[in-house]
Amino acid sequence: MRKLLFTIALLAGFSATPVLAQQSKVGDWTIEKRSQDTHCNASRGYKDKEDENRDYVIVLSYSDKAIVIVMIYDGWEWDKVGEVLKADFGTDDADIMKGAKWEVMDKTTVRGIFEFNQSILDRLSKAKRLTVDFEDDDDDSIEMQIPRAGEVLGALKFCEENRK
Repeated sequence: MRKLLFTIALLAGFSATPVLAQQSKVGDWTIEKRSQDTHCNASRGYKDKEDENRDYVIVLSYSDKAIVIVMIYDGWEWDKVGEVLKADFGTDDADIMKGAKWEVMDKTTVRGIFEFNQSILDRLSKAKRLTVDFEDDDDDSIEMQIPRAGEVLGALKFCEENRK
């Protein structure tokens, strides 16, 4: 009887424990699988002293169907949530896509969802910077630093293969 009560108490304790994220670090990137997400994410935030100390954040995620990139920049002031913007998308040494679609998520956030293509990941893995050049809007075009991108994508792949 004591064993049964002990086992019940132990199981109740496990079920009351919050579900923690599966998480690792690569430099200043965080690679994680949060309980509310289907896939793993790699995220990095930084302040740029050369841009009035503004906040820059990038989140990368992918599956066998799509590559998702979310960019947050506190210098943006987008007006229309849901608006789809077109922009050339590339890295410091390679063009990735002309006229890519980016959806406005809020006043400082855009999201690009691209059909999975290994060549996009290959280009990102060699990059130091990600560029998004919005059509007809040089003021809102952006260049984000993505150091250690190859290692980050490797860690993201490992996370995806081992997600719980």
